[in-house]
Amino acid sequence: MPEAPKDTSKPTDNDYVVSDNNKKVLQFIEEVTCNADEVQRKVLEEILSRNAHVEYLQRHDLHGRTDRETFKKLLPVITYEDIHSDINRIANGDTSPILCSQPIYEFLTSSGTSGGERKLMPTIEEELGRRSLLYSLLMPVMSQFLPGLEKGKGMYFLFIKSEAKTPGGLLARPVLTSYYKSSHFKERPYDPYTNYTSPNETILCPDSYQSMYSQLLCGLCQHKEVLRVGAVFASGFIRAIRFLEKHWKRLCFDIRTGTIDSQITDPSVREAVNRFLKTDPQLADFIEAECSKDCWRGIIARLWPNTKYVDVIVTGTMSQYIPTLDYYSNGLPLVCTMYASSECYFGVNLNPLCKPSEVSYTLIPTMAYFEFLPVHRNYGLTSSISIPKSLNEKEQQELVDLADVKLGQEYELVVTTYAGLYRYRVGDVLQVAGFENKAPQFKFICRKNVVLSIDSDKTDEVELQNAVENAVNHLVPFDATLVEYTSYAETTTIPGHYVLFWELTINGSTPIPPSVFEDCCLTIEESLNSVYRQGRVSDKSIGPLEVKIVEPGTFDKLMDYAISLGASINQYKTPRCVKFAPIVELLNSRAVSSYFSPKCPKWVPGHKQWGKKN
Repeated sequence: MPEAPKDTSKPTDNDYVVSDNNKKVLQFIEEVTCNADEVQRKVLEEILSRNAHVEYLQRHDLHGRTDRETFKKLLPVITYEDIHSDINRIANGDTSPILCSQPIYEFLTSSGTSGGERKLMPTIEEELGRRSLLYSLLMPVMSQFLPGLEKGKGMYFLFIKSEAKTPGGLLARPVLTSYYKSSHFKERPYDPYTNYTSPNETILCPDSYQSMYSQLLCGLCQHKEVLRVGAVFASGFIRAIRFLEKHWKRLCFDIRTGTIDSQITDPSVREAVNRFLKTDPQLADFIEAECSKDCWRGIIARLWPNTKYVDVIVTGTMSQYIPTLDYYSNGLPLVCTMYASSECYFGVNLNPLCKPSEVSYTLIPTMAYFEFLPVHRNYGLTSSISIPKSLNEKEQQELVDLADVKLGQEYELVVTTYAGLYRYRVGDVLQVAGFENKAPQFKFICRKNVVLSIDSDKTDEVELQNAVENAVNHLVPFDATLVEYTSYAETTTIPGHYVLFWELTINGSTPIPPSVFEDCCLTIEESLNSVYRQGRVSDKSIGPLEVKIVEPGTFDKLMDYAISLGASINQYKTPRCVKFAPIVELLNSRAVSSYFSPKCPKWVPGHKQWGKKN
């Protein structure tokens, strides 16, 4: 298997050293993509041989065999529910080799949900090295298209989120929180890609206000050095810009006087910011002049004039933020650099300056063993793809390897990881867009079964239905019933929020007070998963849920419109989520009243959701 490239060991301005490292990285990508199938075969052999005696593989009678044919014959394709009991045993303190021969280092909490709660993905310490490897590929790839990026910095808004411990004492936290808190990040060797304007202390500050404020302050102080800006998700980057809109006067004051806002109370953050902050009335005047203008179009390019691109995820549900990003950046390139999840880091975008609609990722064959389940579907009015949870024998036999996927075909991604997931269905639907040598390149289509998403939240149709059923109980005393409903993710406001359109039949004579509808909104929020509620309560990345009451007959109009577009009247069913602009406009035009959730739903950090220790 080709050897992974090494990072440069210390800061340097030597163009030769940076260029030499870039060449090694690009050579590594070339080798693994040219030999994708052989690399994949070796990866599977290594995973199965090192885990030969773990309980899960013995349970399926693998008996140390490492060949693909036996692996595919004996091991089933699984979902989280199939290993939930194994995960719970590990979470409750069982240290025997259940899934993996190496100790489970911690759990990564997936933003996907299972029964309304986060999934726990097992991981081992060496996976941090694989994640670091993928990050190390990004700048050499980008430097082919935009030379000289190593001469400046990136202004990235990066944050940690809450973490918990399982009954057995293992940490459970989001994958990026795990990475940012690791020595791989905190003690990272010099890499142009991770040369940020934000000191580590500001990224690792658990208070979201202090973290955002201090990262913006440092980014403004170093505005001439910034060559690229970004965040993980498009929604997070736009949230930072809206934060600047609200707090630029206070930030200007700090820069003008060389002092730090008294609300920044974390001593390590204050010390870190002071390394960059100095009295600079000229910079404060410049920022004030730009931010006080009525129009904020192009504010990114105006405040950070050397910026070459915006690095954010704008695929899948994040594509809804593209117009807003274009507005604030004055049309700077929107770059999606990598594809990763809690289960595994997957691949990189080898053509990063492509249009957002053309983004595709090349899966790096050393990261895990990849298989692909063909997806057959009919396109409708919703972005969700419904895929059955369990597969029959014929469907299991349909799975193909990385080297055998077909151009244009859609697949659900299935992974076998070093950390103990075997033939695990990730839930992402991908489409083969092309090939880099012998390695396929995939467009991210969507998450299966997800109908609503604003940030890292993912709400599926079943969960939404249950939440609505709980809410409409408030209407019973008024002899009102819900005729039909749909939803959409409203992202023109920041933070974005869920909107539900309700058509009611009201038989009672007593008018329904606004407070009852507000109670309905809150009940829906209380019924949604912990990822959504954390976004509302802690991260402030999601706004209050809204219910709009529409005129009687609205959903008949919606059906008429769908049929006019070619839908079959016999097969038509109301979409539980819509995003097609004319349909949203139709629904909004028939709204007669609107109500918002009056307060945040309940959310407790570190909520014990993984069972009790025996």
